[in-house]
Amino acid sequence: MADTSVGSWAKRICVVPTEKTQLHLAMLALQFGYAGFHVVSRAALNMGISKLVFPVYRNIIALLLLAPFAFFLEKKERPTMTLSFLVQFFFLALIGITANQGFYLLGLDNTSPTFASAIQNSVPALTFLMAVALRIEQVRLSRKDGVAKVLGTLSCVIGASVITLYKGPAIFSPSPPTLRQTLPVVFQNLGDASGKNWTLGCIYLIGHCLSWSGWLVLQAPVLKKYPARLSVTSYTCFFGVLQFLAIAAVVERESQAWLIHSGAELFSVFYAGFVASGIAFAVQIWCIDRGGPVFVAVYQPVQTLVVAIMASLALGEEFYLGGIIGAVFIIVGLYLVLWGKSEEIKFKASQNALIPSSGPEHHGNNNNNRASSHIKSSSLAQPLLPPSITEV
Repeated sequence: MADTSVGSWAKRICVVPTEKTQLHLAMLALQFGYAGFHVVSRAALNMGISKLVFPVYRNIIALLLLAPFAFFLEKKERPTMTLSFLVQFFFLALIGITANQGFYLLGLDNTSPTFASAIQNSVPALTFLMAVALRIEQVRLSRKDGVAKVLGTLSCVIGASVITLYKGPAIFSPSPPTLRQTLPVVFQNLGDASGKNWTLGCIYLIGHCLSWSGWLVLQAPVLKKYPARLSVTSYTCFFGVLQFLAIAAVVERESQAWLIHSGAELFSVFYAGFVASGIAFAVQIWCIDRGGPVFVAVYQPVQTLVVAIMASLALGEEFYLGGIIGAVFIIVGLYLVLWGKSEEIKFKASQNALIPSSGPEHHGNNNNNRASSHIKSSSLAQPLLPPSITEV
């Protein structure tokens, strides 16, 4: 009896979290990881690291981390490589890595981590807008999901416009961050950079979001023909490294720009490549597979809140009225688009469930299984929501 009660007590102590709890914890950890990336990237820029060398090293680390997994785990899924695939991977890299990361660093250098994170919430709505223009997505204004997606897109566009055109007065000015003196060296160089051009920085960040959205839209048809996600990402990283190297070879002629001058710079590069690209990609893929893309996307605004808190404590960052108003519009628009997309998926599922089966019963079951499989795969590969966020 004593052994039984001890075993029962041990089971109660060693409670294993449910999968739902694990998903929530994983997504929270992911958002904290990305929030740290915004702040660490700003630290790297303020320490003087090259805007071209930084993404080169970042993508090399990500490639070294992802390529072995892609090689061994997707042997059976990879189609035969052709020239057409190589061209598609090259253009995916040009949009999803070179333009995406380049615009991001230029925008971050002229604004702040908080607003860089806030404006990224417009990516799902911009992706939806591009998908509609390319007729990948359909808008049915006769249904509430279609109206919600249109209103959400407009709200995101309004929010991005407000952030770009109206900075407004500072409504929160924290005292000089004495906390910074107690932090590691990497966080002691986080103050605002001089010579900022706020409007130009916001325009760069909009270019970053447009590039990211274009990458998501163009990635969808590629994944249909080449369904090995890790391999697609690895090839994209590879071509991204080559493109950044080609640009850096022309622009960065000084050898000193390629050297890591401090442990803080080394930490920034490894954090960007290892945490923000490699680990984040693996966690996100697992969360999308278990919880679906909508579940993953609704956590995006959490990142903005975490970045705002971290930036306020470490940087002493001021909050401006225009940025807060714009962020509210963008977050409201994000949830409208996501809700509309979720309702559309539910509607399609109910419509497929009502289709009568023809032929013998076992054939009907096979058809239903194929239909449900199609619904699941389409929800995981929708161009509206990112199947990965390796390129930030």
